[in-house]
Amino acid sequence: MATPEKVKGPASYFPSIEKTYGQPMEHWFALVRQQRGLKHMEIVNWLKSEHGLGHGHANAIVAHCLAAAKP
Repeated sequence: MATPEKVKGPASYFPSIEKTYGQPMEHWFALVRQQRGLKHMEIVNWLKSEHGLGHGHANAIVAHCLAAAKP
């Protein structure tokens, strides 16, 4: 029986983000998608100041969203 592959990268933070802040990941992804035109760190700082996320969690969300938006 094969062991499940461990989640790596930004997605490894997702269970902790959902548990800590009480919102599903889609909630955070939708917020980030609304911040079009801002740079990575501008969105990270916005999540931290407006929504109280820690730096690592905010960075993981933004990194995931921006990577998914690339063609």
